[in-house]
Amino acid sequence: MLFTRSIYIGVDPSGGARAIAYAALDYDLGLVALGHGDLEEVLAFVGGQKAAFVAVNAPQRPNQGLLLEQVEQKLLTSKPTRWKDYRLAEYELWQRNIPTYKTPSQGGACKKWMQRGFSLYKRLQTVGYQTYPMKESEKQIMESPTTACYSVWLERPPLPKHGLEGRLQRQLKLFDIGLNIPDPMRFFEEITRHRLLQGNLPADVLYSGGELEALAAAYAAWMALNQPEGVTMLGDVKEGQIVVPVAELKQRY
Repeated sequence: MLFTRSIYIGVDPSGGARAIAYAALDYDLGLVALGHGDLEEVLAFVGGQKAAFVAVNAPQRPNQGLLLEQVEQKLLTSKPTRWKDYRLAEYELWQRNIPTYKTPSQGGACKKWMQRGFSLYKRLQTVGYQTYPMKESEKQIMESPTTACYSVWLERPPLPKHGLEGRLQRQLKLFDIGLNIPDPMRFFEEITRHRLLQGNLPADVLYSGGELEALAAAYAAWMALNQPEGVTMLGDVKEGQIVVPVAELKQRY
């Protein structure tokens, strides 16, 4: 297979300017890299790959107003102001009760982590990354909102990503779908009365919320290239399409 020598990278820029999480998987879903860094460090890692497919948990560009155009044409609703900060893909997720970010039309109005995402896409395109799907290209980039990924895998919105329960839930799902990562149930095996009293929990078994978002995105990239029939694409190329790693979306989650 053409892409077996590639790596599959997920990036979550929502953790802060110096805490962008990234994860890389190989073709066998083995963990190649997992860490945090600022934008330049992440760009150095991703940009230096010869063959890689990257999924980012962030919009590709500001809202281009395509949904609002349809709203104003009375195709969707009679209250256009409600949808002014949604892209078509985000609206399609909202319709199915799948939580995700919403993207304003003005770059300056977008959250800082979104703006880091915009920079990431642009910079990677300058070093040869092309927007998925691009047949035969060995360096591709795509958008995959990780809360949406977990929602379709779990068939319900996930628990908050920074809480213990949410981290356990996410890591258990990733483990169950085949990623070669620690079984989070080991966390409970290593808890003792003494550890609880000392506040010394076995944190090395569980990944952080940002790392689990990056791992989900990396798996979405793996699916998009190796099992494209198992993903759904939403939205319009003018605004940036979203890759959701499920073959068919249900009407409601």
